[in-house]
Amino acid sequence: MKRQLFAGIFLFSFLISAPASEAPQLKPFGRGSWNDILRSHAGRPTIVHFWGVTCGPCKVELPLLGEFMKVHPAIDMVTVSADLVPDLPVATRSMLANSGLQSAENWIFSDGFVERLRFEIDPGWQGDIPRTMLISREGTITTIEGAAEIADLNKWSDQQRPVTK
Repeated sequence: MKRQLFAGIFLFSFLISAPASEAPQLKPFGRGSWNDILRSHAGRPTIVHFWGVTCGPCKVELPLLGEFMKVHPAIDMVTVSADLVPDLPVATRSMLANSGLQSAENWIFSDGFVERLRFEIDPGWQGDIPRTMLISREGTITTIEGAAEIADLNKWSDQQRPVTK
């Protein structure tokens, strides 16, 4: 009986002290955040994915991006929740965690003047999501409107490998 009690106490204390899987952190995306992202990832291939919890194609695409991130650790992954529905941090964190994107750099629109945010990113963007921007080492940006095909991301990723001499 004492042995079972000791084992139960040990297991309970282990479970309490074990780190819980962390919820994804969400950075507030406001005026100037786009330039912050470009500056902090300069010289590194980066995928910036704009999505929303109310976007049907995004629900399918996010887990694929989570898997892509695991397979391609040399590519920086940034997600931006650009949904216009208010009070979405809990749902946003949940979708990111369930998609394997908790370790990505995750942002959420935090300015009610979303037109200004979209204009900073791309003056021609009307707000359609999903939208993926592939940023090469050199800073060249390729925009994918709508759902991105993983085959296209793989091809782009292969082109981002450093040239060895």
